[in-house]
Amino acid sequence: MAQIGKRNSLTVLHSTPHGIYLDGGEHGEILLPNRYIPKGTSLGESLDVLIYRDSEDRLVATTETPFAMVGEFATLEVVSVNRNVGAFLNWGLLKDLLLPFREQSDPVYVGDKVVAYIMLDEKTDRIIATTRLQRHLSRARPPFRPAQPVSLLITARTPLGYNAIVEGTHIGLLYHSNIGAPLQIGQKLSGFISAVHPSGKIDLSLDASGYQRVASLTDRILEALKNSGGKLPFDDDSPPEAIRTHFEASKKAFKQALGSLYKQRRIEFTRPGIAILDVRDAKEGDWKPSAKR
Repeated sequence: MAQIGKRNSLTVLHSTPHGIYLDGGEHGEILLPNRYIPKGTSLGESLDVLIYRDSEDRLVATTETPFAMVGEFATLEVVSVNRNVGAFLNWGLLKDLLLPFREQSDPVYVGDKVVAYIMLDEKTDRIIATTRLQRHLSRARPPFRPAQPVSLLITARTPLGYNAIVEGTHIGLLYHSNIGAPLQIGQKLSGFISAVHPSGKIDLSLDASGYQRVASLTDRILEALKNSGGKLPFDDDSPPEAIRTHFEASKKAFKQALGSLYKQRRIEFTRPGIAILDVRDAKEGDWKPSAKR
């Protein structure tokens, strides 16, 4: 059965001046307007399409892909507000997505970017958005393990840190003490599981823990040095935002990695920046490997 708000593979039945009709199973025949028909489409062929309802409540198909589908979280921009029904969000399709007033955790305004969950309205069978996220998160025991890499979507700032949706299913917390720079609501990041408590609460980090974090980051720094001719404009005085942008690491982790490389005589500080060292070109007074006896 074809699912509204998700990708479906539907068979082409026949064509009309307005487009082609697809076999929607229990939903009947579904129109794919001419503007979305791939070149060379033939009868009997299966097409990958998204199904949604148009302004006249008819099921229609599109070959376009929205920013998120039913059952997913996404950061979407408010493009208009209708005082009778709610706000409308740009979700990547010609028809904007309704965020009803009843589904708004806080009032939204044109230009705002909000973290929303895409869902089917039980009353109208239309695709809508909601910013009341908690009810759509999993209450099952988190399946994550410490140090596991995960995808994060920042949803709110709290006195302790930032709440983030983990892998699109659970909520976790990034503590302020583990963040080198402010984060943005709706920002997508790669992170790691720090701990999963018996209560099910999840602690998060933007860096892997311990030696694994430093070792991985040192490799990335050395690779970046080699790719840039042996020099980089970054050091332990660089802004946290610049470090996060270029190395996807906190300033604390970056400084630890630089310290490790410096102790190994792999880099030198050029103030500003760093440069790669080669023990074969060591200068007088630098550490050198012991000669064989």
